[in-house]
Amino acid sequence: MRRVAVTGLGVVSAIGRGVAEFWDSLAHGRSGITPIEQIDISALKFRHGAEVKDFSWGDERERALYDRFALMAGAAAQEALYEAGLPRDRTAVVTGSCLGGNHFEDQSFRELYGEQRTRFNPLTIPRIMENAPASLITMKWGFQGPSYTVASACSSSNHAIGQAFWMVRGGVVDAAVCGGSDATFSLGILRAWEAMRVVSPDTCRPFCTGRPGMILGEGAGMLVLEDWDRAIARGATIYGEICGFGMSADAHHITQPSGVGAVQAMRAALADGRVAAEAVGYINAHGTGTTANDPVECQAIQQVFGARQPAISSTKSMHGHTLGAAGAIEAVATVLALRHGLLPPTANFTTQDPECPGDIVAHAARTASVEFALSNSFAFGGLNAVLLLRTAR
Repeated sequence: MRRVAVTGLGVVSAIGRGVAEFWDSLAHGRSGITPIEQIDISALKFRHGAEVKDFSWGDERERALYDRFALMAGAAAQEALYEAGLPRDRTAVVTGSCLGGNHFEDQSFRELYGEQRTRFNPLTIPRIMENAPASLITMKWGFQGPSYTVASACSSSNHAIGQAFWMVRGGVVDAAVCGGSDATFSLGILRAWEAMRVVSPDTCRPFCTGRPGMILGEGAGMLVLEDWDRAIARGATIYGEICGFGMSADAHHITQPSGVGAVQAMRAALADGRVAAEAVGYINAHGTGTTANDPVECQAIQQVFGARQPAISSTKSMHGHTLGAAGAIEAVATVLALRHGLLPPTANFTTQDPECPGDIVAHAARTASVEFALSNSFAFGGLNAVLLLRTAR
């Protein structure tokens, strides 16, 4: 089987438009959680989110045709594809999204039910379809290989990256553009999350005693994957390597994690990469900051790794929970952590919850020479996806 190199990275997030700014924020524990500005939130019970401020990308036609989540994917893909030199016919495009084009969907239903309009914009369907980012990327850069979109809630982009990884490793394609995007801040979506009573009124404090909940974020992350030997031959910059992927289902509850599936997915990723648990030095945790997720995840990590616990952090404490984009943004963060030998912190940290055991990287980034890392995504519906990443060697 082929080795799979990561030769391109792109990100749009509340803590950075572009990889350099994103990494600078992660390295300094700089949070992007601020008062929400995109819409009127006066009637909501929470006021804060991790928004991408003043975002604009694409030409006039693209801005007319695509919803915000697709444009964010396009911006991240453009950065990841800088001087990529990928083959058109043997490059896959696999994207993930949880919400699709909910901004335009929210606007359309407001016009239909609130303003009693009888006609929709003729571009409504292309704008709201979840595969719009994949289609945008194939058409803008001319890729003609396999292209599709995965929708598995907060595991969407990890599933997308994992599927792309398997295609490149197995020789189905020579390269892949993969990741995910979501734009969260429409009134309907925020009302729906408010009803679940899991959103924090101020900030996100994963693994802490008295943590109030999650903070919603938005953005996109994209990675370029390709055959290692091809990347070496063409002189590409190799940022890291994906060497394993694991999936599982809790088969337990629509919103409450069981931990059994998390254990299975982490072990499956290790087995897929033929890597022993003790070789893993860092985990970018799902780490939502909710009372349901954090203890279950920490205890699952303890079960997989035993006495030798890897360092753990949740970067959602800075860029928020970006739903379908979470795995991709966090995969970019993990690749950068391995590349720079610096583990990003869990920001906003107070006191560690005894029910969340583990070596939490808190307050400030930690210098560490780590060869292997996991990036966890655990979704509503009990759908789990875990990436195993390695430094470029």
